[in-house]
Formats: sequence, structure tokens, C-alpha cells
Amino acid sequence: MTASTRFDSGNASSVDVVDRAGSRPDFTVLGYPVISMTEAWTHQGSKNSLLGNNPDAQLAQSLSGEQAVTKDTPPTFIFQTNADTTVPAENSVYYYLALRKAGVPAEMHIFEKGPHGVGLANDDAALSEWSKLLANWLRGRGVVK
Repeated sequence: MTASTRFDSGNASSVDVVDRAGSRPDFTVLGYPVISMTEAWTHQGSKNSLLGNNPDAQLAQSLSGEQAVTKDTPPTFIFQTNADTTVPAENSVYYYLALRKAGVPAEMHIFEKGPHGVGLANDDAALSEWSKLLANWLRGRGVVK
């Protein structure tokens, strides 16, 4: 999520082709994303690992993805499970709502069952659908055929 909200737009007048290109992703795929660093539903382990045990409030606010979405945030696909007790689904929901408010194309799927980090979930008939939904989303965006 951070790569899709804190990117460099590039410098069109630079002589260096890399500096001209910028770092904005063309699209973002998020699975069980940690989004907020300030809300009650923040994943505290990630917050502590990234910002320390007593982070500066302004820094935490500036790194909260639901606050950083703009119209330039790339199209986003989000996958989550409601039963995830590691990263609460509120992270996905509030990020999706921020994307929607900014007019960013987004698709979100929250499956009822399943723990955090199921991977492709090939052994679960319901959860394994998420990768097919992603493939359809990528196809619809012209990323894959």
C-alpha cells in the first residue's frame, strides 16, 4: 500500500531516463493489508516494527494509507478474510472507501472464512476463487490476456 500512496512522479526535465520515469505502480494488489497506523484496528505488531513503540503521532498519521489516497493512487485489488484475527478487515474496508472517495478504480473481496495468509488457498474451494477474481481483474485492466 505504501508504494501506491508514497510514490515519486518523476522529473520530466531530468537527463536521467530513470529519474524521468517515476515510481508509481501501474496497479496494486493487496492481500490482508496493514493500512492504518492510528486507528483502533491498527495491526500493532506492524506499527511497532515500522515506527517503534512510541511513534510520533504526525509520522503515524502520515503513514496511514486510508489518509494518503489521492486521485493518482493506482487501481487496486484487495483480498481479505473476515475471520483474519491478525490484520482486521477494517484495514481493507477503510482503504477501499478511501479509494472510492478519490475516484480510484478498485475491487475488494472479503471472504467469510479463512485465517491470515492463506496464499493461493488451492485446498479451499471457496478461498481459492480469490486468485481467479484477481486474474479476471488483471484481464479487465489489460494487464494479462
